[in-house]
Amino acid sequence: MKAVILAGGGGTRLWPFSTEEKPKQFLKLFSNKTLIEETIERLDFLQKSDIYISINKNHLSLTEKICENLKIPTSNIITEPDKRDTASAIGYAAAIIEKNHPGEVMALISADHYIGNKEEFQKKLQKAVQIANNENTLNIVEVIAKTPNTNFGYVKLGKQIDEDTYEIDKFTEKPDLKTAEEFLESGNYLWNTGMYVWKASVLLEQYKKLKPETYTKLTEIVENPEKTEEIYPTLEKISIDYAIMERVDPKKIRIIKADIDWMDIGNWHTLYDILKNQNTTGDVHIVSAQEMNQKKHEKHQADDITICIDNNQAYLTKT
Repeated sequence: MKAVILAGGGGTRLWPFSTEEKPKQFLKLFSNKTLIEETIERLDFLQKSDIYISINKNHLSLTEKICENLKIPTSNIITEPDKRDTASAIGYAAAIIEKNHPGEVMALISADHYIGNKEEFQKKLQKAVQIANNENTLNIVEVIAKTPNTNFGYVKLGKQIDEDTYEIDKFTEKPDLKTAEEFLESGNYLWNTGMYVWKASVLLEQYKKLKPETYTKLTEIVENPEKTEEIYPTLEKISIDYAIMERVDPKKIRIIKADIDWMDIGNWHTLYDILKNQNTTGDVHIVSAQEMNQKKHEKHQADDITICIDNNQAYLTKT
């Protein structure tokens, strides 16, 4: 198996802590390691040469330093010349994996996810690899929904195949609160993590069928790398879910149900939910807007303001 860590996002929802120059995947949020380093550590059952990292070209130097420190070949860095969403990034990675390692299974792991149960994560990932090898299916490790979260997509479970493997009934993009509460109560819906596991060749066959123009361009890029800067920005800007997963024959999809203490670190509220149950390093001071006004440190009234002080820098968010 080859693992591809998706680390090309901008992390805009964690601004100002996460910036365009240094987005959240390059920050140390939960330990003395960056999110990318924690993701790599989570994959320690693999050889370092089996780990690839997909990034935006603006973050190449940051990624090279991480790879050099952790002994990952810098040749395993997949650089996106432009932001064309996940269908392009994942298709590009699949084309490279298939060219270099024909018939190989690839796993897509996001660099901005929190996973508390590493052992269970590895167990379910390896099960997905086995299914991909045996059945040539498109597999997703999905997690048990714990709250009616409206920031996540959901999948409805279909026919049960074994203890924790299912067919899929349908995808639902970020529902409203009432719908999310109904999903949670039913027990038939999981959070959609975007942790995909499949043979690169099997995924590319779906691109060829469902997105033939993208497939042709990706093939040309891989065969003629010198054309990457010219062709890649012309790829359709669309997510993998809309381009492939929601259009493919559901019988070709398998859901592996997991309980891995997972969270997508998408915004300040999510980050707070994770950190409140952990020991943090350094001093954290939370000052109410009312107290700040009384001390004349704040000139404008606000309902709730949180100030985080880190390395002598202050970050303010309004919630």
